[in-house]
Amino acid sequence: MEEKRVLESFNAYKLEWLRDSMWFFIMAAVIIVLFRFIIGISVIEGDSMEPTLSNGNLVVYFRPAANYHVGDIVSVRVPSGKYYIKRIAAAGDSTVEIYGGKLHVDGEESDDPHAYGETVREAGAVVYPYEVRKGNYFLLGDNREASVDSRYFGEVGNIQIKGRIILSVSEDGIRSYLD
Repeated sequence: MEEKRVLESFNAYKLEWLRDSMWFFIMAAVIIVLFRFIIGISVIEGDSMEPTLSNGNLVVYFRPAANYHVGDIVSVRVPSGKYYIKRIAAAGDSTVEIYGGKLHVDGEESDDPHAYGETVREAGAVVYPYEVRKGNYFLLGDNREASVDSRYFGEVGNIQIKGRIILSVSEDGIRSYLD
């Protein structure tokens, strides 16, 4: 009789272990899917997005976003293979020009409240006036004087954008970029 209770107790422990293992694997699968297909995390390196984002800030981006707009902050992979965090300054079918320390889009001076410093032409892949092709984006860092951006590497396509920044975490707290 006592042997039967020991076996029942042992079977209960096996079932509990099996149930816990199942939950562990389910949670691991959910986390893998979440970070592979839905969100990404990056750390800001450098000061090209100052004062909006600072060196060392952690940012979370939403991967499935496909409709990007002027003003969105995005994570992008450029042809060199490097990843950058930049702001969309102009979208496809726009003409970009830089003069007088300012960005001009379609002949109008850009009214970007996040721009810091003078926007100057840089020796790179862009010849002005620059026509941004349909479905592509012209990206700039908020700190215009310290940013490697579309002035150097040109426009980027939708496929190069890894996601839209939705949160940043810094010493000052968490900041949301959701509309």
